[in-house]
Order: sequence, then structure tokens, then C-alpha cells
Amino acid sequence: MQLSDSPGAMVDEIEIGPGTGAALGAVLAGGRGSRIGGAKATTELAGRPLIAYPLAALEAAGLESMVVAKPSSELPPLDCAVIREPELPQHPLCGIVAALRAARGRAVVVVACDMPLVNPGLLAHLAAASDPLLAPALDGRLQPLQARYGPELGPRLEAALERKEPLRRTVESLCPRLLGSEELSRFGDPERILLNLNNCEDLRRAETLIAARSIASPRPSRQR
Repeated sequence: MQLSDSPGAMVDEIEIGPGTGAALGAVLAGGRGSRIGGAKATTELAGRPLIAYPLAALEAAGLESMVVAKPSSELPPLDCAVIREPELPQHPLCGIVAALRAARGRAVVVVACDMPLVNPGLLAHLAAASDPLLAPALDGRLQPLQARYGPELGPRLEAALERKEPLRRTVESLCPRLLGSEELSRFGDPERILLNLNNCEDLRRAETLIAARSIASPRPSRQR
């Protein structure tokens, strides 16, 4: 399939099946990653590609997953569907729209590829919801890149993409149900769960948090 010039069009490297109606997980990997020194998806974090973390969380949440990226996006080897959104525009709505189109009438739980500490319980909670749009809000600030988008939102999101409207403004206009700090705290520290990595300092902070988590939760020793 050839890429279309229209925003949100995509090409499937691997087809998404019609499924059972359950929500799909979508890791958005179309960002440039210029402030972190290279492609975010392949940036190494504690010995693993950054994109491996949200994919593992989606798997732990029991969700079928796909990755949405630009044709030029560098990706590590992946064992899931890969959806190629158009090279332009460079806009997070482009990936969300492409994911909804590929989902064929199913809701999508999106996670940015630079959010390595996402909690599987929260992802499962988002997937199980019936709200057209369910998103975390931390200290009053909407977090639209770890959220549930229902298929009925597709036309309005596509229209917003055509206008190149900012993502948060679009999401706010759709009257989402918000998950505040108290509800998010059921799944862990909200600031950790919603941490996104934009630069090398953020990367070092995430490495420290992952190391601390590994120390706090050592693997059980094998019985001889």
C-alpha cells in the first residue's frame, strides 16, 4: 500500500486483525528525539531499547499491541504490528489517528515510546473503560499521550489534525474523563508513571528509578 498525502493515512507493515472488540495498545514512536540525541525508540535505557518498556507494559496488561512510526523512524526488531504514518505532519495526532484507523473500530490505548515507567495496571484500567476519551491529569495538566481513545473520536481527531491544532487543546475540547492524582495513585507514584523522557537528564533519572526498583524487587533465587 502506498502512503497517502492526507494526514493520518498509513501503511501497514503487519495487518491488525478485527479482533474481539477489546481495546488495542499503540506505542507512538514517530517523534524526532532530537533533544535526547537520536531516535527515541532505539535509545538505550538500562540495557534495553526505550520502546521495549511500554511494549512490555502493554503485554503485561494483556493488550494486543502495535507500534506507530514514521517511514523514516528508526526501530529495533519488533514482534508486533508496525503502522507507518505519513512523514508529515510531525504531530502526535498523526500517530493517534493512524492507530485508530488501523484498529478497525476498536478503542486504542496510546502510550508514547518515551514513557518507560508506565504501569500495566493503569493501562488495563484505561483499556477496560467505556469512556470515549479517558486521560490522566497530573497537577491539573492533561497527559494525552497515555490515554484511551474510542473509535467514535476518529473524525474529530482527523479534523483537528487537518487544522494542525495542538494535541492538548484538541483533547480538552472533547470533554475527556480525567484520572486525577488520587485515582492514579492506586497504580503507583503518578509522577513516575507519567514520566516522559525528553533529554539526557530525563534518561539518567529514569535509569536511577529503574535501578532502584530492581534493588527493591530482587528476583527470587532458584531452588536447587
